[in-house]
Amino acid sequence: MSVLVQARGLGKSYPRVFRRSDRLRALVNLLAGRASGEVTPVLQDIDLKVARGQSLGLIGDNGAGKSTLLKLLTGVLTPTHGRVEVNGRIGALLELGAGFHPEYSGRDNIAMSATLQGFSADELAARLDDIVAFADIGHYIDEPVKHYSSGMVVRLGFAIVAATRPDLLITDEVLAVGDESFQKKCIRWMEDYLDQGGTLILVSHSMYHIQKLCRQALWLRQGRMQACGDVFEVTQAYLAYHERKSAGEDSRARDLDAVRGLEFHVRTMRVNGEEAETLPALEQGAALTVEATIASRDGRVPVVNIGIARGDGTPVYGVSSDMDGVQPAPLPDGDYRIVLHFAELPLLPASYTIRVHPLDSEGMRLFDTVERTLTVRGRSPESGLVRLAHVWEHAAPLSRSRSE
Repeated sequence: MSVLVQARGLGKSYPRVFRRSDRLRALVNLLAGRASGEVTPVLQDIDLKVARGQSLGLIGDNGAGKSTLLKLLTGVLTPTHGRVEVNGRIGALLELGAGFHPEYSGRDNIAMSATLQGFSADELAARLDDIVAFADIGHYIDEPVKHYSSGMVVRLGFAIVAATRPDLLITDEVLAVGDESFQKKCIRWMEDYLDQGGTLILVSHSMYHIQKLCRQALWLRQGRMQACGDVFEVTQAYLAYHERKSAGEDSRARDLDAVRGLEFHVRTMRVNGEEAETLPALEQGAALTVEATIASRDGRVPVVNIGIARGDGTPVYGVSSDMDGVQPAPLPDGDYRIVLHFAELPLLPASYTIRVHPLDSEGMRLFDTVERTLTVRGRSPESGLVRLAHVWEHAAPLSRSRSE
């Protein structure tokens, strides 16, 4: 499989220009061919290879460097470090209105873009009606582009790219601008384009569209590659990161000296035999075993609650030993041990927290909490918290699936 785009050690930095004198100094250094002094790195150490027929989703927070990377790949920007090799014709939708003359009509801009793409007059005449129909902006096709809404500009730009059918299509948040009917049209076109061997790099904050259209994903974080690989693994790691971020990762640490003086506290907690605070990833549908040893100051039997919450703190499931009519087993040293087993965990891929809470014998007062972070991984595009067994009736299978 041939490689369309390859980046090696790619990086981009800009000079720091907080004051007018900084800008002047940076310009003088640029004209003199000297280094610009202090710089702000936007993108660093990017190694990327996009093969023909591949579909890559580019994800990350705002300011992570996604748009900068696309501009480097398409030659809009020159890299500060590293190099980019392109072996094919690229069609790019990077910014609203990029490449359009605002004073020209939509029809004139189509002709200008087609000419730049190497279309002959006969080829343009043969495809013009299809481009106008795909854009579907009515009489505005003969109005100056400066009168267009952002959605109309995207419609026109995508219609031109669709007509040229490039070797590599690069889109930056195009699906976030158009209306719903146009989004559906774009998705259908991109699925057909990929099925016919096209290559796609898609930037989107919609993990649904990334998972639907792409087989691979690259997660950029603060200008660096955080993860790259299978689309489901990378997007699930990205979503788990945001869930932990929303919940606040800097939660107050457990005070061991304080809990040891309580009536009950958790002495040990194991999940699938592991005591680490961050557990190895678990495949969707696998078994889960939570084991806890509870210290009892006065020898009384504790009640134990075990709960599961999503990474952002949303409760998923909780169960109490006394409500199920069981109690922890006594150990020779005066502690109590309890084990909870889930034969087939129905959690959807995401980041979760497993919690153990010892309560008094009446189940009224909570004394301690111990948590472990667990990531469930899998190739499920379903949404929500858990997977419910289901069967579709009177339905035929789709002829194709981008997630396969």
